[in-house]
Order: sequence, then structure tokens, then C-alpha cells
Amino acid sequence: MNRTSRHPMRRILLAGVILVALVGVFVVRLVDIQVVRAAELSAEAEGRRSTNVKVYGSRGDIVDANGIVLADTVMRYDIALSPKNASAGPIIREEPDPADPDTTTRVKVPLEQSAAELGAVVGLTGEQVQAIITDALAGDPDSDFAFVAKLVDTETYEQVKALDIPWVVPWEHPSRRYPNGAVAGNLLGFVDPDGNAVAGLEYAEDECLAGEDGELSYLHSLQDWVQIPGTQVIHKQAHDGGTLKLTIDSDLQWMVQRIAEAQVQAVGADWATVTVMEAKTGRLLAVADVPTVDPNDPSSTEEDDRGSRSFTAPFEPGSTFKALTAASVIDAGKADPLSQVVAPYRYKPANGADVNDSAFHEDEPLTLTGVLIESSNTGMSKFGELMTDRERYDDMQKFGLGQETEVGFPAEAPGDLHGDPDDWDNQTKYATMFGQGLTTTAVQIASAYQTIANGGVRMPVRLVDGCGDVPQAEPAGTRAVSEQAADQTSQMLERVYLEGWLADKWEIPGYRVAAKTGTAQVPDGNGHYLHGYLVSVSGFAPADDPQFVVSVSIMNPVKMNSSAASAPVFQQVMSQVLKKYRTVPSGAPAPELPATW
Repeated sequence: MNRTSRHPMRRILLAGVILVALVGVFVVRLVDIQVVRAAELSAEAEGRRSTNVKVYGSRGDIVDANGIVLADTVMRYDIALSPKNASAGPIIREEPDPADPDTTTRVKVPLEQSAAELGAVVGLTGEQVQAIITDALAGDPDSDFAFVAKLVDTETYEQVKALDIPWVVPWEHPSRRYPNGAVAGNLLGFVDPDGNAVAGLEYAEDECLAGEDGELSYLHSLQDWVQIPGTQVIHKQAHDGGTLKLTIDSDLQWMVQRIAEAQVQAVGADWATVTVMEAKTGRLLAVADVPTVDPNDPSSTEEDDRGSRSFTAPFEPGSTFKALTAASVIDAGKADPLSQVVAPYRYKPANGADVNDSAFHEDEPLTLTGVLIESSNTGMSKFGELMTDRERYDDMQKFGLGQETEVGFPAEAPGDLHGDPDDWDNQTKYATMFGQGLTTTAVQIASAYQTIANGGVRMPVRLVDGCGDVPQAEPAGTRAVSEQAADQTSQMLERVYLEGWLADKWEIPGYRVAAKTGTAQVPDGNGHYLHGYLVSVSGFAPADDPQFVVSVSIMNPVKMNSSAASAPVFQQVMSQVLKKYRTVPSGAPAPELPATW
């Protein structure tokens, strides 16, 4: 006899309730996953598989006046790895089957071997690579990213790819390169390993040169970190920087640096600067600083030598400044090239100042021309006192002194005109007539001589011609002194070139040249002077139709501590400039101007 339940419906109902409950749980769970928490879970899943990548915008090139590349961007690579995937276990690699070379077999490659292979390529030991993984996981057990090497070259990148280690990923990373090495290196400046501009034009013109980085993301597999095709999303487009066009002629720059460096070594000098400027435009064709710096490896140069002293190192200009005083006196109508004074060895004005020349001499009857030829401090003082301090100060500013040039070079020195002329002491009133008691930079002196060469019109100093397709606007000049004053000063400087004590040291056959030497002390910034003298020459040619200004400064030439150390550099550089630009020789001799009366 079969036994049957006395409550079959109860059991059926109970089973139905349980089934409905189970279905309800699944439904609730499904709704929770697919509806309520869908976005959250989707984001979490994508976060585990998604990788955000910076897309670098390349830094713009720096080119010279002829389009020669002085700085550009080349592709380098950062090598990264996934610590958690590296530690997940051996990787599987297809290798030739020893039993049958025509086929492959799957082999397990342990972490120790993979790390050693990677380390051998990037210049680390296998233990060092494993330490990177271990350290990353110690900080974050789920660490998915750590750098192994940065800024490796393309050859290393290809070797890393050939290893086919799935948890190793190389990222593109644009890097700065200076293909001409130290040519104009002190002007160009450099960037740090992360591409941030830190010096020179790289820093000053960063707004033009800097690229704008973008960002993208993609999904990758969880096990081997391989990118899933078709999942890349660009979140922000990268943009490259602009091309910076300089006024510099790189071939001339190279030559000028060589000439300056040879002379620094020959005379045992601390450093030198040489500036070449177009007389009619104010454009800088060469700005050489010695010692030079190779921006590819700035750390190999002493920190003090990495910038451009042409812009940043103020000094008392000395006798090169006398040409400016002469131009001011003529412009004020107080003298002309034939005006006469008696120049003693020592001159004591009524205000109590004490002025003397560099070497003893009897009283000399000199014209203003003769004062420049003999470089007489006392003679120039007698002419300079014909003007008020304020008048001379105003002219100094018109010549561009006491203020930064238009270039705006990083750490550029404005020079110091010893404060306001109303505050000058009695000695300063006279010292500023012959280039002492005030400071200028090499580029400022070149600009002042450009003003004289350009008929008294000072042109803004230019080192940059434009950014990208936007050329720099042609600037207007400002008149500092009259054309007559500038022309007469130029003629007197020609007599200095022809009759001065260095006439045989700086001769340039076929061309009329206007030039002046100087010997000066360099302030240390603490109210004292540095050891040694700065010797200089500034001038322009052809004097009958000025095209180029050359200014040379050499600091502490211990083997020849006079302007004779700078004269050969002036002669060689000016000769190269006139030859390079095929300048028409002068057609008539310089005017005769008597030095004495």
C-alpha cells in the first residue's frame, strides 16, 4: 500500500514560495547590477581595465635667421611596467622547439628571467628591476604602473619591444635636442629632463615654444595588459609648439665663438663676449659667450658659465663710453670735432673731483678728436662739463643705458647709471663722462654704437624675428642724437682707428672702420671690484655706410691685460662679417681731422 502525504498542497506552496523567493533574489540582484549600480560597476570594471595616457605636444623648433635648426624635438621613450601583472606568475612565450626547429613550443618564463632580460636592455640588473616591482607593490598591492627607465632612444625602445614581455609598456616621450651642440648654446638655454624650460630663450620664449599635452585612454586585458583594439578614446587633443625664428646666423655664430675661444685661451682670460649687430636694424647676428655651454649636457659646464654674460654681466664700460659723451656734447651744440682743450695729466675741477689719465704726460693741446684718439679722461672731462649732469643722463637713457634691452633675456641686467644725477657725488659727476661710475652690458654698448652708426637713431635690440607664421613687427627707431652729431662722432672714431695705439692690431684693408677701445673694472655687486680688468673694443664698418657693429669684451686677460687683447678679436670678427655678407668696400678715405692744435 502506497503512503501519501496528508498535506500535499502545503509542500507545493512551500516549494513555490521558495522558488519565488529565489527568483526574487536574482531579480533584485539583476536590477541592482544592471540598473541601480550599473554606472558604478561599469566604471569600476573599466577602471580596472582602462589606462589613461598623456599624449605629448612636441616643443617647437628654434631656428636661425636662415632656417637652420638649433633646437628641435626628437622622440624618446619611457619604459613602464605593471607591478601586479609582473608578479602574477611566469609569462608564456613561443620559442623554437629544440626537437623540431620548424615548430614552436610554449615555455614558461619566470619573473627572474624576464627582469634580467629587461634590465640588460635598459642598463639595470635583474635584481634592480625586481626591486622596482617589489617597492611598488609594497606601497600599493594593486599597483599597475611604475617606471623602469625614462627617455631611452629608439634603438633601446625597439629592443624592449622585441622582448615581448606583456607587462612592459613603452610610452612615447618627446625630448629636446640641440643638433649644433654649443653653437649659440648660451643664448638657447635648455630644458630639464621633464621638458620644462629653465634657461635662456627656451625659458624666455616658452609661450611660443611650449606644446600643449593631450590625453587619451584605452582598455586593456586584465591578465597581460594588452591594449584592446578599438577602445582608444581621445579626451584632449595635443598641440605642438610654435617655431621660434631668431636673428642669429648660426654659421657666423660658430665662427665668432671659435675666434673668441681661441683668444681667451691665448691670453688666459676668465671669459669673453662678442656681439655682432646690424647697424641699420638692431638685429643681433651673433652673440658669443665663452665659456660656452652645450644645451645637450648643461651640467658639464659650470653654472656661472651657462647663461649669456652679454646680457647679464654689467661692467664699467670705460673708454668706449667716451664716444657717447662726445656725441652728446656735439648734439648739445657745445663742441665739434675741432674744438680745443688743454688736457693735463691730472685735472681737479672746482667741485673737488680728482681726474687723471692712465699714464703721466705733459699738458696736451687736444681737439675733441684728439681726446678720443688719446683716450684722455681729463680732456673728456673738460668737454663733458659743458653739459649739465641731467642733460648727459637723459642722453644716456636715449642711448638705451640704465634699462633692459627689448630682448628681455632671462636675468638680463639693466645696468646702473648710479641712480639719479641729482644724487651723484662730485667724483661721479666726472667719472660718468669717461665710462666709470656707471655700468652697462655688452649688448647695451653694442646698441649705443649702433645708434651712432645709424645716424643717431637707436633701433630696438632684436634677437627674435617671430614665432611660427607670425613675424615680429618691424619696430621704429628713436632718435638719441642728431644725425650731424652721430656723423661727426663717427668721423672721430675713424681717426681713433687710424691713429690710435692699436692701429696695426685691427687693420681691415679696404674698409673704413670706426672704433674705440676701453679698459674697465667690473663691480662684484657688493660695492667692490672683481680682480682684473675687462678690456674691450666697440666699432662699426664700413664707416662711410655702416652695416655692422662689433663689440668685444674680454675679462681679466692675465697675459695681456690691455685692450690689445681684444683688438685682434674685433679685427677677425669684423673681417669675417664683411666678407660673409659681401659688403662693398669703402670708396673714399676717411676725413682728415687734426688731433692737436
